Amino acid sequence: MRSLVRRTHLATIVLATTLTLTACDPADEAPPAAPAASAPVSEPTKSASSTSPAGTGKHTLAEAATVGGLTKATGADAVSDVPVDPGEMRDGMHLVVADYNRAGQTSGRHIHFVGVDGVPEDPNKRREHLWRGLIDYALQNGSTGTPTTAKPYEPGPLGGSLECLSLPESGTPTDVICGWSDTTTAAVALFPRTTPADAARLFAGMRADLEH
Repeated sequence: MRSLVRRTHLATIVLATTLTLTACDPADEAPPAAPAASAPVSEPTKSASSTSPAGTGKHTLAEAATVGGLTKATGADAVSDVPVDPGEMRDGMHLVVADYNRAGQTSGRHIHFVGVDGVPEDPNKRREHLWRGLIDYALQNGSTGTPTTAKPYEPGPLGGSLECLSLPESGTPTDVICGWSDTTTAAVALFPRTTPADAARLFAGMRADLEH
């Protein structure tokens, strides 16, 4: 009986001590650690490649008396109509149609140029439309053969795309059709009796004088 009383008394002391420790003043506890501050998020840095490359701005076409060393045909040799359908022409678009002669040329077929600016749809599609029209025109005016697949060439400082195809004949050189397109313009030209590489170089030179 005495043993039971001592055990009960001891348990009471232990319980009282536990309650005393649990009920200590919260002010004596260490404050919780403040959360670490987040590092500031910096704005992404623009790389040099984010600037607009050549050929991405708005360009327009204008007829010129001389282009790439060629001279515009005038008088009886000047273009009197629009032999190639330029596609739908909307307000703000300009159509340029002209024939050009090589240096010293006084007879023979001219270099025929057709171009439009302010193109509202994909300019590549407008170039394809001009290509088809110029191929038909060429086959009705001295060119022969089946058109080859167009190949890309250096477009020059205005950028965009410049491609040329040829109309093979029994001999060489052949007739060549070149076309360029960028964000707002599309144009094609027929070069009689030459090579695609030579026509591409000449067309890039013409473009520098026709497109602004």
